[in-house]
Amino acid sequence: MKRSTQVIGQSGVFLDALERASRAAALDRPVLVIGERGTGKELVAERLHHLSPRWDQPLVTMNCAALPETLIEAELFGHEAGAFTGASKARVGRFEEADGGTLFLDELGTLSMGAQERLLRAVEYGEVTRIGASRPLRVDVRIVAATNEHLPDRVEDHTFRADLLDRLCFEVVTLPPLRARKSDIPVLADFFGRRMSSELGRDEWAGFSAEIEEAMRDYRWPGNVRELRNVVERAVYRWERAGPVGAIEFDPFDSPYRPAGANGKRTTPALTPAPAAPPPGAQDDEEVAACEVGPSDFKSRVALFERELLTKSLAEHRFNQRATAEALGLSYDQLRHALRRHDLIGAVA
Repeated sequence: MKRSTQVIGQSGVFLDALERASRAAALDRPVLVIGERGTGKELVAERLHHLSPRWDQPLVTMNCAALPETLIEAELFGHEAGAFTGASKARVGRFEEADGGTLFLDELGTLSMGAQERLLRAVEYGEVTRIGASRPLRVDVRIVAATNEHLPDRVEDHTFRADLLDRLCFEVVTLPPLRARKSDIPVLADFFGRRMSSELGRDEWAGFSAEIEEAMRDYRWPGNVRELRNVVERAVYRWERAGPVGAIEFDPFDSPYRPAGANGKRTTPALTPAPAAPPPGAQDDEEVAACEVGPSDFKSRVALFERELLTKSLAEHRFNQRATAEALGLSYDQLRHALRRHDLIGAVA
């Protein structure tokens, strides 16, 4: 099945990485793709395959972290009937499936030392032996591997074979995180937003407001492009008004009702900071009277205090929302939520 996701980007660091991958594609040598989660390692692996002379042969993908250690070797090299409990019939492994084409090994660093040893033999000699078989099989497979780890450190820790790393790192393509390619953020956001708008059957795509675009540029995107896609698509489907999308939520788990963590505490600061105790003698008659009102008026007085605190802090920081949020100990999203609740968005637009 052909993937619909495209490789999108125009920043120099991203184009440099793509260029390196494109040049290596034509050579029948292993390539190691390194990058944080969500940076597009599998897309680059597909690019390496489709630009190679093997483009019309199989591209087989295996996520090494998705299987228990006891099954990884059987998945890679196959097994004969009766080789172990539950092996009722023979099965080809991923190497045999990819014969003549490309085998993409994602999360390479999770392979056990035993699996690494057998992988080295397969890469070095082009031979695999099914579990339970006595004779090896010849295979013609190009290896593209990916990891989010610095494998030389793993070699130093004796948890990754140095000879296997030497064999696989003919070319190393390191993908930059999204925070290092800020010029790509509006391009990617527009692509994902336009696609989501079309999926929802909307006639026009008005883009994002300037404030939302600035918030996306300033965010660090720990989940990279995958996180950006989720955030953008969520924002588009929630926005039901005409015009540019004017609200965004980076953390969908951020809620005043979220369950407490294992330590019984919430990791997110409270939305409304507790007021500092006034110095002795600072209370005027109005404040004293406020202490004497019934509980039915408590919420309205807390809301009034919060609105005044927001208004004062915004003015002190020249209506810069990021500076205001930092001064109040809030995230940008929490500040925006508080401003909407008190109908103060128009005051800072």
